[in-house]
Amino acid sequence: MLSYPFMQNAFVVGTLIAIVSGFIGVFVVARHMSFLAHTLSEIGFAGASFGLFMGWSPLIGMLIFTILASTTIGELGMQEKRSESLISAVSAVAIGLGIAFLALSQKNASAATSILFGSIFSISHANVVQVVVLALIVLVVGLLCYRPLRHFAFDYNTAIFSLKHVVLIEVLFLVLMAMTVAISSQVVGSLLIFILITLPASAAMRWGRTVWQMIGLSVLFGVVGVWAALVLSYWTNVPVSFYIAIIEAGIYFISLIKRNA
Repeated sequence: MLSYPFMQNAFVVGTLIAIVSGFIGVFVVARHMSFLAHTLSEIGFAGASFGLFMGWSPLIGMLIFTILASTTIGELGMQEKRSESLISAVSAVAIGLGIAFLALSQKNASAATSILFGSIFSISHANVVQVVVLALIVLVVGLLCYRPLRHFAFDYNTAIFSLKHVVLIEVLFLVLMAMTVAISSQVVGSLLIFILITLPASAAMRWGRTVWQMIGLSVLFGVVGVWAALVLSYWTNVPVSFYIAIIEAGIYFISLIKRNA
């Protein structure tokens, strides 16, 4: 199985995305922004479709749309009562734009399927390089800013008074989240991006006692889910995203049972 180049690429990309999603996911869940990750998945669909329309890589279009949307929504709506309505409106517009760009680009149904559900087995060497670079950027910046990000995510009410550059930290967090959403689409597609970002982290936060334990478990749950999904998908010819969804949901439900036991 690992003798095939496409499987090697799939494992490299899948592992990196699981690590990045597990790391950022803990801060996303702690900050109660899981709903924004779901919204960014729909915005990412529009961005990927726009990339196809422009003749670019779908990942480039997704990066542009998710970064712009995450910072805009974060600044305009996160602290206001109208945030839910704002997010619903943005999601509706994003889905409409995604459909329009796909139609205008005259791509076939397989292009839409790849955007929505991922196409990890068809990832090229150029895609691998893109994911490696973006993943390293997210991890390096996240680790360098670990302390303010931890304070911002886990104790926001005091962070807004004690952190000197809380607005900058918030924008940085939103950009890192958007980049994670964009690169995660390479595995599970724009429709199911929130799975890798929220479920492993949510499960880990019920087992870990420190933030680093939560991050470690979140990464572990993500990597195990992706590896198992790749193997099962290879042998059964069922999409990887299906197995990732089932495995990560299973881990999360087990963590719920453990917590309530």
